Amino acid sequence: MTGRETPRMDPLTAEVVDLIGTMVQRFHQEYDAAAAVHHLTGAQARVLALVSGGPMPMRRIAERLKCEPSNVTGIIDRLEAQGLAERRSDPADRRVKLAVATGAGRDTATRLRESLDFAREPLAALSEHERRALRDLLKRVIDPRPAD
Repeated sequence: MTGRETPRMDPLTAEVVDLIGTMVQRFHQEYDAAAAVHHLTGAQARVLALVSGGPMPMRRIAERLKCEPSNVTGIIDRLEAQGLAERRSDPADRRVKLAVATGAGRDTATRLRESLDFAREPLAALSEHERRALRDLLKRVIDPRPAD
């Protein structure tokens, strides 16, 4: 190899990639269906989940969702119309707008998260040790930098 060539994907890695793709697809299907029960789109539910953990700058939401900030503006507009979120100025920098879940928004986000059955039973079939190992492996795949 010249250093510029990418090694071919071995069959095991290809199988793992396919399995991850299948998991992601199933998760999104269930997430969108659960969101619809709460009269939300999947994107609205994802934003609500993010801001239910605390105030978040609109730009940071866009980064997390890998979308344009203007998309987040529209999503927050619709969540505000439903009384699930609101905008606030950041006390540290009034130019920055924070999205914040209302009490109703936090309740909805909790009910939505609790209604997600995908992987609950399969994961419950794993021992705690196996779930921790899976979690740690997924973290390494997501961020391969060594932990401090």
